[in-house]
Amino acid sequence: MQKILIVRLSSMGDVIHQLPAITDLLRAYPDAVIDWVVEEGFAELPRLHPAIRRVIPVALRRWRKSPMAAATRAEWAQFKSEIHACRYDLVLDAQGLIKSAAIARLACGPVAGFDRHSCREPWASLAYQRRYSVPKNLHAIERNRRLTAAANGYALQGELDYGLKVPLQDLPWLGRSPYAVLLTATSREDKEWPESHWIALAQRCIAAGLRPVFPWGSPREKQRAERLAAALPLALVPPKLSLTDAAVMLAGSRVVVGVDTGLAHLAAAVAVPVVAIFCASEPALTGVKAATFALNLGGNGTPPTVDQVWEATSAGGRLP
Repeated sequence: MQKILIVRLSSMGDVIHQLPAITDLLRAYPDAVIDWVVEEGFAELPRLHPAIRRVIPVALRRWRKSPMAAATRAEWAQFKSEIHACRYDLVLDAQGLIKSAAIARLACGPVAGFDRHSCREPWASLAYQRRYSVPKNLHAIERNRRLTAAANGYALQGELDYGLKVPLQDLPWLGRSPYAVLLTATSREDKEWPESHWIALAQRCIAAGLRPVFPWGSPREKQRAERLAAALPLALVPPKLSLTDAAVMLAGSRVVVGVDTGLAHLAAAVAVPVVAIFCASEPALTGVKAATFALNLGGNGTPPTVDQVWEATSAGGRLP
């Protein structure tokens, strides 16, 4: 029985991009025991994959704000105790950063990762006992699948499959009407699509029988969602959602349209039709990707028009 530890800390999109490799690993070794170290804010995501036995949260982002505090020292000691609790046959740093390599070296077992030419931070490769070359010009999901396969000695087989099992639970605020999720929030202002475009797109959704839903994560994002909803009859602004609740919401939608954001990748992972809008980045290496309908529109400096997005939404969406 193989015991494997995956180190993939953040961000949301990066964590989601590792999930198909977990499905591949399970195909090759159905009895494998797989644990995962991840930033605490994203710990819900690996738990949605049935192959993951144990999720070990780490809080580097929070700890570095007060590294000498007593609470930080206590939590760090607890984390080291958890990561030492099992002897692994392989510790795989799937992120390729100095911080993820340092975490991987804390675990008990041989450490593997990208070689220096493949790593996002080349110095990280010095921490590995086993190094593998994976071209940088591949999509992040393909890079993760190839690295995981090479490190564990199997050939890739089968289609891309995120393998998530979204819990069957009711979201009372959502109601029973068919809906489209519109993801307007992203990490940078230059990645945002104009609010007037979102209103025009939402109006077309309403005309097609879909209630627009505008999720949010921060106070600023909530203000934008409320502005958009105020201009639209029937539009809905949810309460603040956990990642599990967000997965449930996305899985029940007829279609998801979103800017370059982690929730767009989560929509692809839960196998709903998704259209991703790129305004200030290129989708070739990190765009949405799935065996189901997943379409990337636009690019750096070339955002798509409302007509282009609606055409894609109509083609992929499960309209009433």
